[in-house]
Amino acid sequence: MNISPTNLSPISSEIMPARMSYREALAAAMREALTRHDHTVIIGQGATDFKGIFGTITGLHREFPGRVIETPLSEDAATGVCIGAALNGLYPINTHIRADFGLLAINQLVNMAAKQKYMFGGLFSVPMMVRLVIGRSWGQGAQHSQSLQSLFAHIPGLVVLMPSTPESIVRSYAHAVAHHAGPVLVLEHRLMYELVFDTAMHPPVTNPFGSHIQRVGKDVTIVATSIMVLEALRASANLARYGIDCEIIDLHSISHPDREMIMTSVAKTGKLLVADTSWLAYGVAAEVCRIVAESDPGVLKAPVVTLGMAPAPCPTAKALEDLYYPNLRDLMSAIVRLVRGADDPAIEMPSEHSMSDFYKKFRGPF
Repeated sequence: MNISPTNLSPISSEIMPARMSYREALAAAMREALTRHDHTVIIGQGATDFKGIFGTITGLHREFPGRVIETPLSEDAATGVCIGAALNGLYPINTHIRADFGLLAINQLVNMAAKQKYMFGGLFSVPMMVRLVIGRSWGQGAQHSQSLQSLFAHIPGLVVLMPSTPESIVRSYAHAVAHHAGPVLVLEHRLMYELVFDTAMHPPVTNPFGSHIQRVGKDVTIVATSIMVLEALRASANLARYGIDCEIIDLHSISHPDREMIMTSVAKTGKLLVADTSWLAYGVAAEVCRIVAESDPGVLKAPVVTLGMAPAPCPTAKALEDLYYPNLRDLMSAIVRLVRGADDPAIEMPSEHSMSDFYKKFRGPF
């Protein structure tokens, strides 16, 4: 993985190039959905903007006239239109340039999209995708940087995904459009858009909606989401030099985590760390702990360690924002203490103050 940007290039979900950026994968997935499925439409704020949702649908409104539709600032209404379209045979992809804006459509998503199949005995389904952008950037503050996956994953009937690699984007988005007759929410991290991945270095995605083992290890299990998967890979590469061997599970599907995969890994390592992009209380970390506690808590040789955002609204000032989000040093320190039982002064810790010290800074706002 490196930080150099690349140009947009569409691909087929059946063939992955050796190197691909997160943004390219999103753009390829959107173009493929429109190309292969005539009933697919893209609807949302910024759909026809020249920056095209951070470059992921740029120009598609000209390439597919009438099927990429701009909306005013009316998220509730736009999502309602998408639900109606889905009920009438279309496959809408509803774009929100901030996950926070999805809160304005929560009645449509929770009370309508998620429940239609159940309320009408399976006679109606709502196949649609909702794209939500999450994560820190340049002082987005309390109302534009929330990571709300746990809120939506709490609702039966919603599939919630957090892709961490181009392959997981391409495979899972294609599967959603072609095969899943229900609403799928995908949360995409803004700091990852310009990252270029060596796709051959990642295990193949065999279950588009499943969890994935990104690294095999024996000392500790790290269950991570979104960009925290990449942070876990960085931490594990550094700690391997000191004899600490991490196993990393990319949770990917927040709503449908692979319980068997988690328990098999924890039974092997005896130690568990959960690294999420959101708050810890009532969240992904709590759910993973519930899985272990209900399945077999006796496999744990030490208390579970969790890592996420500070329990407060996100500050706007960068100095405070750096404290708000865990950095690589925080993650490595937590792993060392979990595996070794205490800090190890022999292990050199990174000097980074925040993720943005390593990842390419976000170039927003749109």
